[in-house]
Amino acid sequence: MPGIYHLLISVALGLLGLLGIILLCATTRDLEQSPPHKYGIVIDAGSSRTTLYVYKWPAGKENDTGIVSEQIKCDVEGPGISSYAENLPGAGKSLKRCLDQAVKTVPSKRHAETPLYLGATAGMRLLNQTDSKASKGVLASISATLKSYKFNYQGAKILTGNEEGVFGWVTANYLQENFIKYGLIGQWINPVKNTVGAMDLGGASTQITFVPTTEKAEDHENEVNLRLYGQDYKVYTHSYLCYGRDQVMKRVFSKIISAAGYKSDIINPCMPQGYNISYPQEFIFSSWCTANESGPSYSPEQTVTFKGSSNSTKCYEIVSSIFDFDTCNYSSCAFDDVHQPEVTGDFLAFAAFYYTMDFLKATLKMSITSPGDLKKAADTICGMDFKELKDKAPNALVKRLVDYCTTSAYIHILTTRGYHFDDETFKNIAFQRKAGGSTIGWALGYMLNLTNAIPAENPGIWKVQMLGAWAVLIVICILVIVAGVLLFALSFRSVKNDSVL
Repeated sequence: MPGIYHLLISVALGLLGLLGIILLCATTRDLEQSPPHKYGIVIDAGSSRTTLYVYKWPAGKENDTGIVSEQIKCDVEGPGISSYAENLPGAGKSLKRCLDQAVKTVPSKRHAETPLYLGATAGMRLLNQTDSKASKGVLASISATLKSYKFNYQGAKILTGNEEGVFGWVTANYLQENFIKYGLIGQWINPVKNTVGAMDLGGASTQITFVPTTEKAEDHENEVNLRLYGQDYKVYTHSYLCYGRDQVMKRVFSKIISAAGYKSDIINPCMPQGYNISYPQEFIFSSWCTANESGPSYSPEQTVTFKGSSNSTKCYEIVSSIFDFDTCNYSSCAFDDVHQPEVTGDFLAFAAFYYTMDFLKATLKMSITSPGDLKKAADTICGMDFKELKDKAPNALVKRLVDYCTTSAYIHILTTRGYHFDDETFKNIAFQRKAGGSTIGWALGYMLNLTNAIPAENPGIWKVQMLGAWAVLIVICILVIVAGVLLFALSFRSVKNDSVL
């Protein structure tokens, strides 16, 4: 008799296992037949460089919402697209290498449905200020190139400063899963987290965006109301044109030249001693940010030679002079008569903020967790001569290496005297390049907005593609439990019968 019971148990377990395999295969086949992923392409046309991103997300059967991740990041060779004002065909051609990489990355059967966007930022905003015809020509050249590919081209536009700030904020919080989170059982849930502020530093502008604690808005131009996943957000944002890293360098140069009486050989306290460099006046004064500071003897071809002196104190004085901290027609201001509420909560600082802080920490082997630490680091870099700098950072590009004094001083002044971070609130700034495996910047937030991947209303519990696999696992677990109970019952009965005999 026990042999018969054991045989029955074996047959039952075999049938249960076969049933589980059939269910798993059926679900797998069903998943393979459905579109597994969707893609989106965003080209970030910044002032100093252009970057192409390919994003990828799982597409469910019942909706197209999924976790968006960065698939590739391709840096376009050459300068930003605004530099092609006098070489319009070159603007479109410069994108081809990265577009060809996107062609290889996105499956060919998905090309026609993959949206392709290009957003231009402060560099093109500046070009549009000085030569709107040229900016239109650059965009036309780019559009012609993008249309030649089989992607679903959605247009090329110049983003406003507020759009750049808000989309960067959306990206930062999306990647931090502050809006919505994918649960362990195949469901989307609202995590009810506080949002983080976003601080972006590009080549021509800088943005600060956060949700203030006060409800009072003194300048409605800096207020944006958003509704995401059923939650309302009243966001403060401001973009400072001409306060990006590259434009700050030119503004500092122009201040130094002006103070020296427009001489051809000038001492530059922000450059390291032992380093000299010459620039044509056109390089410094052709920008919309510095054009009004050119002297009466301005000559585009005439060169100006800077000789570094490694003087931190004087460098701070010059960098501070590009700000206006005195004018304020509101209850509180950052600088340049721009209203700003009190900074509150955590912040992510990215782009040039991250690269500068990363350089300081790596080069000086120190942590920077307070304004005092940042000031000490900036003073140390500004006090080094050119040889010391090269010895400390042998792999750094010389072009960037000699700018770190100015950039470090600028970030310290901007965050403390400008944005009013103090010893306590500075600790809440995380200087990061990525979050959740994706680059932090406006590009992802821009695509999420244009593809409606972030709905206004709370979708509740969304079924996603992997829910079928979870169902199979649950069924198998149930079958195993049933088999265990059956085995126990039969074994118990067998032992009882044996004892009776």
